[in-house]
Order: sequence, then C-alpha cells, then structure tokens
Amino acid sequence: MPASLRIRAKRLLAVTAALASTVLLGPSPAATAAPGPDAGEAAAPPGSPVALNGRLAVCGTKLCNSHGRAVQLRGMSTHGTQWYAHCVTDRSLDALAGDWRADVLRVSTYVQEGGYETDPRRFTDLVHRIVEQATDRGLYVIVDWHMLSPGDPHHNLDRARTFFTEIARRHGDKPNVLYEIANEPNGVSWSRIRDYAERIVPVVRAQDPDGVVLVGTRAWSSFGVSEGSDEREVVNDPVRASNIMYTFHFYAASHRDAYLETLSRAADRLPVFVTEFGTQDYAGEGPNDFAMAQRYLDLMARKKIGWVNWNFSDDHRSGAVFRQGTCAADSVWTGTSVLKEAGVWIRDRLRTPDDF
Repeated sequence: MPASLRIRAKRLLAVTAALASTVLLGPSPAATAAPGPDAGEAAAPPGSPVALNGRLAVCGTKLCNSHGRAVQLRGMSTHGTQWYAHCVTDRSLDALAGDWRADVLRVSTYVQEGGYETDPRRFTDLVHRIVEQATDRGLYVIVDWHMLSPGDPHHNLDRARTFFTEIARRHGDKPNVLYEIANEPNGVSWSRIRDYAERIVPVVRAQDPDGVVLVGTRAWSSFGVSEGSDEREVVNDPVRASNIMYTFHFYAASHRDAYLETLSRAADRLPVFVTEFGTQDYAGEGPNDFAMAQRYLDLMARKKIGWVNWNFSDDHRSGAVFRQGTCAADSVWTGTSVLKEAGVWIRDRLRTPDDF
C-alpha cells in the first residue's frame, strides 16, 4: 500500500466522518524528536489536520509539521469577505472539513474594492470570526491580505501594520494560523516587494515569533513570469527573514508550460506555497482546463507544495465552486448537488489522497 494510503487509513480510524482530512506526510528530513503538543494542538478535534500535525514551520524548502516531517496542505480560499462572507458558515465549514476533507482555509480580506479600507473594524472582526470557526474544526488558516490594485504593497503599508498586529496578537498562540502579507503584487520590482516584506514580517514576529509568513512574488505572484522575469530574482535576493515561504498563483486555462516549469524550478530552491489557483482563465472565468490543472496538482504532490483553490463561494463565475444561490439558501453543503463542474472536480481531488 502506498505511504499516503497507509496514513489515510490510520486517520480514518481515528476521526469522525465530519472531521476527516488529507494532510499528506512525507519522509522525515531529520531524526527530530516530536515535541509535546501545545494547547491549541491538544484542543484540536481528534484526527483533524491540526491535531495530527501541530504547529508548522519551514524546514529547508518544505513546510513541516511539529514532528519535522514535510506536509502538503490542500484546501480552499474564500472569495472576498466584503461580498461572500455569508458563504462561510458553520455548516459550510463542517462540509469543508468533513465531507471535502480539506486541510486549510484561506481567508481573503480585500483591502480595496469595498473591503478593509472602508471599515477596518468590520473586516478585522470577520477574520477573527472565521479563524475561530476554522480552528474549532482543526483546519489550518491562511490570513490573506488581499491587496491587488494598486499593485504596490507599500500603498497599504500602514494598514497592513495595523491589521497584522491585531491578527497576530489575537491568534499568535494558535498553532494553525499562517500569514499571507501581500496577495498579488504587480507593476513593481521584486526589490520593492522584498522591502515591504522586511517591514511587515517583524510586525507579525512581534506578536507571533513562530508563525509562518507567506510572501507574495512579483507579477501577480508568478515569480515575475507575467512580467517577463522568473524565480531567479527571488533566489538571488531573498527576503531576509526566517520561517517564510513564497507564493505562486496560476490559472490553468491561461498559465501553461512556462508557469508550470517556473513553479517546478522555484520549489527546488525556495519554500513555495500555491495560495491561489483555478482551473479556468486568469480571471477565474470561462471553460475549465482540468487536464492542465491536473499536471500542476501532480507536480505539487510530488514536491509537497501546498495549494489552495479559488474559490469557496457561489459567485457567477466558473471558478466559484457552488452554484449561484447556494449561500443565500444555506443549502445542504455536503455531496455534489450544489456544486459547479469545478467544485465537483476539486472536491474529488481533496477527498482522494495522492500516492507520491
């Protein structure tokens, strides 16, 4: 039996149907004694991703659990909480954790487009609420500072300081929170993005010294490919901080072999997390290219690259997994009857362990 199936069999014996998961454990990179569980790990539901893996940390080019073993987190991203917070309910998250068997939820707080800048208190409280809901279900959480336009992250530097100070202060003692400090920088140099990261990482560290920080890369988190560059600019000039990863985003119908090859090369040199991808075009619209998306998933499984799919909402675009009207009706969230084609596909992949 492949290692991933042995692990999955053990987990299914330990977990209730509502809290099954699919964290994939790789070979231990070092003979490290497992520390005792911290309070958050001990309190996580038995058999859940957090109960099994505890606080995560970057080890070499991988994300590792509290036992020093490489993990691949797989899950879903919310859409912008200014539009689709009503899709993130106790019942929908029960389905995500249990029926979908996800490991991680990304909480996307748009800064502009009617988001955080219009009401910082409201949107920060939304993050608090969703983090607590995910924590109750033993899921990891990526807190996504969804800056997009303007593309220079320095435009929101002061807002980011305020936001991440509160988020890390409130949740830094939890073992399941990761911080994505700039969603998709664009139109600016890597050195400008790196400078921003070196200003915000210490903000997080002041409240959560052990938290994993995810740093957006140039050209909409493509390692610069969308603006004619590649991963070498990060390899040659990395952020001067520890316990960080670099983000990569792709949309399978638009981003073909050059992007796939960049991701593969980057993951051999840098810790990489795919914090957003879709099976459609770069706008999350149009027909699904499942064949190309599967090539990405196969690569990420082989190299233990965590991924998050866009998006857990009932938006009209093909990239939203639920059929329109699902969230307003607070439907039956389990099974496939409320899912679009992309939702059926991604749920199936989350429920199926990889054999690498």
